[in-house]
This record gives sequence, structure tokens and C-alpha cells, in this order.
Amino acid sequence: MTRQKAARPALTIAGFGFRQQATLESLEQTLDQLIAEYGPIDQLAAARSMLPLVEALGSARNIPVIGVADAELASVTTLTHSAYSLREKGTGSVAEAVALLAAGSGARLLGPRTVSNDRKATAAVATTAAQGVGL
Repeated sequence: MTRQKAARPALTIAGFGFRQQATLESLEQTLDQLIAEYGPIDQLAAARSMLPLVEALGSARNIPVIGVADAELASVTTLTHSAYSLREKGTGSVAEAVALLAAGSGARLLGPRTVSNDRKATAAVATTAAQGVGL
């Protein structure tokens, strides 16, 4: 008898990058933009050095939060490039890199990062690789 595993749906993960002056409202505004464009978000993610503000957002919205290692950010190729992000974290977009790292191997961005109206926060959505039916 052959056993089949049920297909596991892909998850959407919002990654955040932000300046020290960013507020919870900055992050909420970028999250709302992502939800309006891509639909519900399953998880939030941030570099470990930036977790507290994203954890506050996750708590307020009842969305789980993932931390990724700051040292891994530079290993990710991003769609957009910010001179500030390159200088501070070694990657073109912290939000895009965090989303991809949190989503894991085979992840892809749904689009480029979005920037908050106050220009203090960015967010991007990645989707995990869907797990197909296995035998």
C-alpha cells in the first residue's frame, strides 16, 4: 500500500526592515499595504536585532513572528537596493532578505518591498515553497 502525504499549502511571510526611529504605526501601515495587495499574511519576520517592534506588531495582530540571524542577511539577493540597507546590514533590502530567509529554501518574493508613508519602515512578502503530494 502506498501512503500519500497531504499537500501543505504555501505560507506568506512578511519581512520587515526599519530605521531606529520607526514606530509601531510605521510597521502597521506597511503591513496593511501588503495585506491589501497580497491578502492575508501568515507570519511576520525580522532580523533578530530588530525583533521587539515586530513582536509588538505580531502580538497586536495575533500573527506569529520569526527571527532570522542578522549575519545571514548579506547572503540574500534582493529585488531592490537601498544604500542605507547595504551600509547598515549588507543587503539591498532588509525587508526582502528577511522575508526570503524566514520563508526558507525555495521561497520567492511576491513583489518588491513597500515603504511606509513616513519612510522609516519597509516590508516585503515572500511565499514558502508549497509542499506537493509525496508517495
